[in-house]
Amino acid sequence: MSEDLLETLASHRLVPVVVLDDAGDAAGLAEALVAGGLPVAEVTFRTSAAAEAIAVIAKRGDVLVGAGTVLNVQQVDEAFEAGAQYIVSPGLSEAVVHRCQELGIPVLPGAVTATEITRALEMGLKTVKFFPAETSGGAAAIKALSAPFGGVKFVPTGGIGQKNIAEYLALECVSAIGGSWMVPKDMVRTQKFDEIAQLTRDAVALVRKD
Repeated sequence: MSEDLLETLASHRLVPVVVLDDAGDAAGLAEALVAGGLPVAEVTFRTSAAAEAIAVIAKRGDVLVGAGTVLNVQQVDEAFEAGAQYIVSPGLSEAVVHRCQELGIPVLPGAVTATEITRALEMGLKTVKFFPAETSGGAAAIKALSAPFGGVKFVPTGGIGQKNIAEYLALECVSAIGGSWMVPKDMVRTQKFDEIAQLTRDAVALVRKD
């Protein structure tokens, strides 16, 4: 990932992982994140509305928006054309990484084993997504992996919330954390954007406290 993007993610420490069933909800969601003090979003490609939603958010110009759950080269191209500023993949796909490098868009692939991290390093990457974090050993596993891979930064996602976020943030090798508790899918679907903005404010306050 580019140094500028890393610095931006590190400064916020949190990356809201968003699932949008309707691209019509994208504008309100983006406004809520900005109002909550967290102008960052990872829109997952788990729904057909993802590309359009990314395009809506990207047009604002004040939200660092990326595409998540990117599984193949076609999705990389769709996300890039929609205006995604970075790509996140749950696993380490060489095809996805190479396509992102061809396009010049930062990519954050999933890697939870020493072998996967080594492969990521061989492809020129220094930051990986650690997913699913809690069921892959949690903060303790990341700490253990950071010993032999001292130059690697991790963005853990999966099972992280208000109760356990502090143990992840305590690790110097963790640059940011992905989570969805401040953007619940049901609240997005019912357009409770004021409540999402408040949840986002609370999440930001929690991170700053820690």
